[in-house]
Parts: sequence; C-alpha cells; structure tokens
Amino acid sequence: MNRYSFAVVPALLACASAFAQEKPVAPAISAAAAAPTAPKFQTVVDKIDLKDGDNFVFLGDSITHQCLYTQYVEDFFYTRFPKAKIHFHNAGVGGDRAQDAITRFDEDVAAYKPKYVTILLGMNDGAYKDFDKAVFDTYQAGMNTILDKISGLGATAIPMTPTMFDARAKRLKGDNGEPRNTYYNGVLSLYGTWLREEAEVRGLGFVDMWSPLNNLTITARKKDPNFTMIPDGVHPGAAGQAVMAAAIVDNMVPHPPVSQTTVQLKEGKYAGTVANGTITDVAAKGDGVGFSLLENALPWVLPADALAGAKLSSLGHRYGNEKVTVRNLKPGSYELKIDGNVIGKYTDGQLGFGVELEENDKTPMYQQALKVAMLNKDRNDLAYHPLRDQYSQLKGKRRDLAKIDPNAPEYAAKKAEFEAWYATQKSKVAELLGKAKEIEAKIYEANQPVAHKFEVALAP
Repeated sequence: MNRYSFAVVPALLACASAFAQEKPVAPAISAAAAAPTAPKFQTVVDKIDLKDGDNFVFLGDSITHQCLYTQYVEDFFYTRFPKAKIHFHNAGVGGDRAQDAITRFDEDVAAYKPKYVTILLGMNDGAYKDFDKAVFDTYQAGMNTILDKISGLGATAIPMTPTMFDARAKRLKGDNGEPRNTYYNGVLSLYGTWLREEAEVRGLGFVDMWSPLNNLTITARKKDPNFTMIPDGVHPGAAGQAVMAAAIVDNMVPHPPVSQTTVQLKEGKYAGTVANGTITDVAAKGDGVGFSLLENALPWVLPADALAGAKLSSLGHRYGNEKVTVRNLKPGSYELKIDGNVIGKYTDGQLGFGVELEENDKTPMYQQALKVAMLNKDRNDLAYHPLRDQYSQLKGKRRDLAKIDPNAPEYAAKKAEFEAWYATQKSKVAELLGKAKEIEAKIYEANQPVAHKFEVALAP
C-alpha cells in the first residue's frame, strides 16, 4: 500500500459508518485545507506616453546630476516627437541616498507637476560595502516613501536599477578596496532585483540599467581586458550614459522607425509610399528617380563624445531606422543626393533592399538633429548642471545646520544665515530655470522637420 492509501482509508471508513447509520457524510477535506485564493496582480506600465505640455522629472544621485543620460533621452523626444513640447527637469544631486531625495522632494519634484518620474538611486544607499540588512532596510523604506509620494502627485514612477559598479576600473587605478571591489556590484544587483519586484507589485514601469552596462562590458573585455565605460568605477562616462539612455528608450519609450520610404515602378510609372512622412513629386529622371520627402521625425543623434556608447547599443539602427528603398533601377552604381548634395553611393541592389540614413552625417536630417542635440547640450551645460550644483550646495547647508542643537545659543544666528543663503539660492535657481527655458524654445524651433529633395542618379 502506498502512502496515499493510508490517507484515504479513514475517510472511506467514515463514509461506510455514516451510510450504515443513515447520517450525512462529513467532507473528507476540511475548509481549512482548501486552496488559497490567488492574488490579483496589477498590469505594469509598459510605456511612457508624453503629450504636448507634459512634464517629466529625472530623480537621482550624482549619475543623474551629470546631466548626460537625461540629456540623451531628452534628445530622443525632441527629435522623434517634435510636435509635442515636453518639459524636462533634472532632479539629480551628487551623493544622494533615498532619504536625501525625500528631503528635497516637494521643491525639486512635486513643484514641477510631473506626469512621469524616473528614479535612479541605490549606488550610495548600499554604502559601498558588503550586503548589510539594516542598510538595505533603510533603502527599502526610503524608496517606498518616494514611490508613495510620486503616486500621491498623480504621477507615474519609473524605478530604475542602480547602475554597474566597475571594480576593474577601480583596480586599474590602483584602488584595491575590499570587500567593496569583490562584493559591491553584486549588492547593487540585489537592490535592483528587489526594486523590480516592488515595481511589479505596484504596477509600475521599470528600467534595468545594471544588465546592459555589465553585459556590454563583459562582451567588450573579450577583446580588451581594460575596457570600461565607468572610468572611476561609479560614474559612467558619456558612452556608458548613452547605453543608459538606450535602456530607458528600449524599456519604456515607443520607438517606431523615423520613416520608411519606398519608391518603385507601378504601372510603368514611379510611385512612392512613406510611413511617418509625406512623399510628393515622384518622377523618373533619366535612369533614376527624384522625389520630395517630408519626414515627421528626425534621427536620434547624440554629441560626438557619446557616439561610442551609441555604437555599443546599435542605437541608430534599433531606435532610428530611417530607411529609403528604391526599386526597379537598372543594374549599376547610383548616387543618392539630398538637396543637390551627394550623401552616398549605392548599387541598384542596395537601393532595392533599402539603405538606412540615420547615422549618415552627410544628410541634412542628421545635421538638423545634431543641431538640436548641441542646443540641448548647452541647455544642460549652461543651465541644468549649474542648477543641480545649487541643490548640492543646499544639501550641504541643510546638513551643517542639522548638526547644531536647536537649543544652542548660536542656533538662531546660524538659522538666519541659512535662510538668507536659501533665499539667494532660490533666486539663482529661478534664473537658471529661465535660461533653460530660453534654450528649450530654441530647441523647439530647430527640431521641426522640413521637406528635402531626393534624387537617385547613375554615378558618373
């Protein structure tokens, strides 16, 4: 007899006895043993849906304070959705932990009435040491408070994992700190895993920053063992920040192709179609063809120092794909001209398959997108980075005041000194926000797509 038979025998005997006495039979399985009710899980937010006039806040520590990955994400929206005037606010402060972000939340996040808030915290929260449960509990409590506060605004939080801690970069500089270099990247992975679970429970969007930085680094080190995107081990450089921006777009932002244009013979005449644009004046020109094209978007172009990261992420092809296809050409080599300028030479086969233009710096679309990126670089370098420096100073001033006993004789004078400085700081912040707004207006003038004349002609 197997182990299940022993469990069944008492129930069978009870049934037989009850039948003999004409009594109702009690259930063999009690209500207490019934299967528990399955929990109802929320559907997670799968995209950032920004409309004209919406506000978007990047909340974080020094990696956000760098104004790089934030800048590159802004560039994506400026070029891909040029008709929507979206307002971005960087709320990163160097050295911040979750509690620091809570302290400045009302003035640095809530005041901007955001529709979405990304959160990049954790690098400092783990204290750069082996896993410590008490430290982790503090991080959890702080992050949950931030998530609750964002929800209280009616906004949607997009938590993001801490980024990679590159111990090899530290060691290359002669820093052999232990146990930090052995454990800390793993500690950050644990923090990020918890955050992902919390985001799912709350039905929020989520961005994994840790994995692409680690995975691309491992791949690159197969060729160059000294490769790093994080020169000081903590703060990703421009290339690493481009990878971070790609992670946000990949996980949370719709990224259809810039445009897909096809020109081919139809009933003996050339005709054209385009996705995300308008094509007109399609006509044969000798052995080639010409047409006018107005795209509804521009390619995602980053400043030169970020191009290495764009290449690592295949940023152009994956998030741009500005493609022109011309079929039914005679065999041969052709020049593709835009507004009279040669931007490339292609065979009839290449043009028939389709050529991608998003990374071709000779096109006027690329140059227009680059102008937008450089204007936004000015916005961040001249306005937002200095603005973030102001908030960094504010944190230091608040900490200095907090060290003084409120009952101490000197407290009143120190408090008055702080308030005077704080009033000046608010004035500087307002001035910098005004400068950012001025440059933003220039961006929204420079990012409007214009029509261009295309010509495909046999190469001389």
